[in-house]
Amino acid sequence: MPRAFPFSAIVGQEEMKRALTLAAVDPSIGGVLVFGDRGTGKSTAVRSLAALLPPIEIARGSAYNAPPANGEDREWAPTPVVDLPLGATEDRVVGALDLERALTRGEKAFEPGLLARAHRGFLYIDEVNLLEDHIVDLLLDVAASGENVVEREGLSVRHAARFVLVGSGNPEEGELRPQLLDRFGLSVEVASPREIAERVEVIRRRDAFDRAPEAFLKRWAAADARHRRAILAARKRLPRVAVPDATLAACAALCIALGADGLRGELTLMRSARALAALDGARAVTPGHLRTMAASALRHRLRRDPLDEAGSTVRVERALDTVIPG
Repeated sequence: MPRAFPFSAIVGQEEMKRALTLAAVDPSIGGVLVFGDRGTGKSTAVRSLAALLPPIEIARGSAYNAPPANGEDREWAPTPVVDLPLGATEDRVVGALDLERALTRGEKAFEPGLLARAHRGFLYIDEVNLLEDHIVDLLLDVAASGENVVEREGLSVRHAARFVLVGSGNPEEGELRPQLLDRFGLSVEVASPREIAERVEVIRRRDAFDRAPEAFLKRWAAADARHRRAILAARKRLPRVAVPDATLAACAALCIALGADGLRGELTLMRSARALAALDGARAVTPGHLRTMAASALRHRLRRDPLDEAGSTVRVERALDTVIPG
């Protein structure tokens, strides 16, 4: 299996790296949507982050990455990163009857799908804006419930399916359905580097990795280990990070000022700011944490305003200056 490019060696793209890191700290944030140019490291970053995370403990032989029960044999498995291809059938996504066992043994058995493999890890969808509508509907149901339910061909199967949903795409190739767009906790915009020095460094590091991957991985192993320790420490600190009432009021005021629908915007902003505070080692969420996460948490939840030609990021920044001056 090819080795993943070191997460710490990715040049620039700080907002994307921060969003993915925070989703690993607190999966309840709701996943990450990365939109931007081709060749900007979107898929590389997802696989790199998963590669530096510690393995998960599962029941031995579990096809669902289930945690072991008391007294059950256990083993360790890498944090799963599962690709959901655009042409995937419904059976491949949710699972179906194991035809081989049915034909050779006459047994009705369930063959788990991609959602089972992604449990406790990452489900990655490249070109998510081109995903077929019926697969989108499936993902929405599972994302809402945290369970995958399959009832067909005499089978009735229910299993946990909780994962960090990561989607990437190019906005020039089509828009994302609003229902799925709203399910992503954070939205990140990436672009090709504009500075010559930064582009040169990207080329230099990629070439060094391709020519001598083991040496390159060894060079960045310490930095990746520090990042892994920071994520694990943040996970432990997270339950103790306080969110003052004034911070909650600021979240609500910002969403009202932007006209964001529903309450998912406030929840995502609060959760991502709290995860950032945990990563920073802070005891409580500050206005600075809210300012850092506001665009990522809210830019994709804004209604189009025909009288305002400014982009969503600019609109969030303007509202921030009013609600949370800083």
